[in-house]
Amino acid sequence: MDRAGIPNAVITAFTSIAYNVGTNRIVYGGNFTNPVGNLDLPLDREKEYRRSILLKALEAVSVPVSEPTIFEVDQSKEG
Repeated sequence: MDRAGIPNAVITAFTSIAYNVGTNRIVYGGNFTNPVGNLDLPLDREKEYRRSILLKALEAVSVPVSEPTIFEVDQSKEG
């Protein structure tokens, strides 16, 4: 999609796999069973964590990249 001019990001717990296959924008999310959340958090904090992952993905698609780049969510407020 990037080659067609459509920026995109992959949200995954498996950043090494995404990196090795050449995904340009990789957003690290949660664990493999729930990459866009953290079920161990209370509901209100879990919703905020989900939002932070999605906002990071939106940030990632707005950044020009020329090689695989990993974007991480600041989890210091989430744990």
